[in-house]
Amino acid sequence: MITLKNVTLRRGAKVLLNGVNATINPGENVGLVGRNGAGKSSLFALLNGSLHEDGGDFSIPPQWRMAQVAQNMPETDESATDFVVAGDTRLAELRAALVRAEASDDGMAIAHAYTDLADAGDHDAVPRAQALILGLGFKVSELDKPVNSFSGGWRMRLQLARALMCPSDLLLLDEPTNHLDLDALVWLESWLQRYEGTMIVISHDREFLDAVTNVTLHIDSAQLTRYGGNYSKFEELRAQQLELQQASFAKQQEKIAHLKKFIDRFKAKASKAKQAQSRVKALDRMEKIAPVLAEAEFTFEFKEPTNLPNPMLAITDAAFGYRADDGSEKTILRQVNRSVLAGQRIGILGANGQGKSTLVKTIARTMAPLAGTITEGKGLSIGYFAQQELDVLRPHENPLEHMIRLAKELGPQSREPSREQDLRSYLGTFNFTGDMVKQTVGSMSGGEKARLVLAMIVWQRPNLLLLDEPTNHLDLATREALSMALNEFEGTVMLVSHDRALLRAVCDEFWMVGRGAVGPFDGDLDDYQRYLLDEAKRQRELAKQEAAASSATLQTTDAAVTAPEIARDALAASAPPTGTGGPIDPKKPVDGREQRKLDAQARQLLAQKLRPLKRELEQIDQRLATLAQEKAQLEEGLLQPLPPAEIADFGRRLKACAEEIEQLEEKWLDVSTALQELGG
Repeated sequence: MITLKNVTLRRGAKVLLNGVNATINPGENVGLVGRNGAGKSSLFALLNGSLHEDGGDFSIPPQWRMAQVAQNMPETDESATDFVVAGDTRLAELRAALVRAEASDDGMAIAHAYTDLADAGDHDAVPRAQALILGLGFKVSELDKPVNSFSGGWRMRLQLARALMCPSDLLLLDEPTNHLDLDALVWLESWLQRYEGTMIVISHDREFLDAVTNVTLHIDSAQLTRYGGNYSKFEELRAQQLELQQASFAKQQEKIAHLKKFIDRFKAKASKAKQAQSRVKALDRMEKIAPVLAEAEFTFEFKEPTNLPNPMLAITDAAFGYRADDGSEKTILRQVNRSVLAGQRIGILGANGQGKSTLVKTIARTMAPLAGTITEGKGLSIGYFAQQELDVLRPHENPLEHMIRLAKELGPQSREPSREQDLRSYLGTFNFTGDMVKQTVGSMSGGEKARLVLAMIVWQRPNLLLLDEPTNHLDLATREALSMALNEFEGTVMLVSHDRALLRAVCDEFWMVGRGAVGPFDGDLDDYQRYLLDEAKRQRELAKQEAAASSATLQTTDAAVTAPEIARDALAASAPPTGTGGPIDPKKPVDGREQRKLDAQARQLLAQKLRPLKRELEQIDQRLATLAQEKAQLEEGLLQPLPPAEIADFGRRLKACAEEIEQLEEKWLDVSTALQELGG
């Protein structure tokens, strides 16, 4: 188990944990919660050994293997599959050990290496890695693409897959849902619920925490408090604790006031001096209960729109997509016919890569439709929150410069005070105070960037909000503030989010984006979650079938030569001259008797071509069966106590056997493909 006894942890002069005690038992799934800056990431650093306690005792079982998501952006040419397979550190160590053993011709070491590799799952490492990659939203066609061909968010998904690939007793996950769509998040939940080790996760997604944790550790005021249960249970228990603390504080204050009154009244009387002195001592010994200090919650609100056109916009026979650098068009959504009315609350659902962001960007005017029309209502004012904050922010500018530029762009259309002091005061309401208004955006945290985008949107007084993953990097308190503000907003909301709590709280209808179309989704988020799990299962089965078929899945209709065509081509080439002096025209119509003759000749010719291929396929199958039996016997033999020389011989034969099996399987696929091409 993991234990903290009277642990103190500092970062610079700031005390993050002050004399805390906690225990985490094997197999527990722990949610670590607390405000931004409370010390959650520093506690992770203590757990992974990159930071040491400043006081007290911290212990973790030394034999435990640890896995966590690397925070650096990977830069490598290796394929996505190879990158994730390399996350299995145990497998990498054993493969290196086998290479060393073979180089030194150490028979015993070779035998142990083969046995250990079999135990470590070397035979199915690639399928396991690919299952993780596909589960996190990648396509089958992307499994062999180089890592550095993906964007930043997708590379971080590969880092997550790499961490999940690593066999571990302790899994540390810091905001694992930040770069995920809802479909990948649902898959991740399902995977983590089956994880058998000890897991500690930092997340600001309450539904995710509820699904995957059964213990909650709360950091507050440099103290670490353990609660049994998931995040919802923690909220309930903490509310009860705070209520009890406040009641106990009030009761204690009454008692203190009574004691002080007695002391003040009788301390000068000789007859009561002894009693007064005993009450002074009782007062000194009393352990004071701290009052519940109300935390300064972050809140904001969207201002009333100046007008509400109805409909807001109408999309007619539209095609959405993008234009490549060479001018070619890539259409993602076709025949889109939808209207958006005043006051609607629309949640946009759909699997990754289906076009949700494309739809939002086109409505937000950052992309032009490829076809059709988008008719906007008179006075439409759009507030757009991009999935990548830097799509609307400039890294080298500070918050005040952003607001000044926005005021100049809107000019007379703005109804808000735009003097510099007014803008400073306004930014202060979004927690940009003091020197923060002069801090460059590029140096800010993800949560601070998101708050700045929200500040800019609110200041514009929009009547249509387009929000594409607005909760990325937001803590739970800010997410709650956003949810409340959206519920009070009088305009229209279109929301793309993997935060199910936000979708449930804000949206009353859903659009489904998928398979090139946009339409209504008849159901709630629970129905959609079931749909995603079924779809993920279907995709996994499809991937397995494609992997098994491999190159044998070539379309026979494109490559196969039909029997009549073979016969006609053969006759045209080899028939003796006719009375006209020319060969038989293979395209010339023939009567029924001649057709039957042609068919018979074609079947005979086809059989001649297929016979050697079928014979070769049978021979390969027989050899594969023999090798499989031999391989099983060698593996069983390696488990027996044998002399080192014999073990080394077994290891070499096993390696040769595996290599021959691999070569024969490739040959089997080639021959099968040739048979298919001939229509066999």
